[in-house]
Amino acid sequence: MTPTEAQRVLAEAEMIYPAAEVVGAIDRLATDITTRLADANPLVLTVMGGGIVFAGQLLPKLGFPLETDYLHVTRYGRSTAGGELTWVVEPRASVAGRVVLVLDDILDEGITLAAIKARLMAQGCGECLVAVLTEKELGREKPIRPDFVGLRLPNRYVFGCGMDVNGAWRNLPAIYALKGL
Repeated sequence: MTPTEAQRVLAEAEMIYPAAEVVGAIDRLATDITTRLADANPLVLTVMGGGIVFAGQLLPKLGFPLETDYLHVTRYGRSTAGGELTWVVEPRASVAGRVVLVLDDILDEGITLAAIKARLMAQGCGECLVAVLTEKELGREKPIRPDFVGLRLPNRYVFGCGMDVNGAWRNLPAIYALKGL
């Protein structure tokens, strides 16, 4: 997507959550996660690339010791439709016996996060919790339920706060939906 095309997409998009509401949701998540994990010394795994914006805002607000690492699993690439699950990078840190908190930008259909959790549990993770900045309301059951959710989204194609549209706009502080979708 060219810069001109990206600007057109943003100009035509509908804002779903302004930046201030996103920050408020992250503050609430930080409080909830701190209450739950303050004494756990968890391993926090960020799902790349969308989870990086969320993690960058959330981690400084967690006032307890933790270890960080990342993983990269994708079904989307630069597409707007999910495809085959691809493991790009596995965590370097051992999850065996650990409390693990997985951070991601969105829980959409749940296929990717369910596969991540299953793999971590198979590797001996003591407990695996999932925190997502957003969860899309699809009106049907998903293979995983997050332990912590910041914001609920309509069933539309969204971008901003780590979520992209054809590779663009992960860096936006607000959340937008494509026009007509």
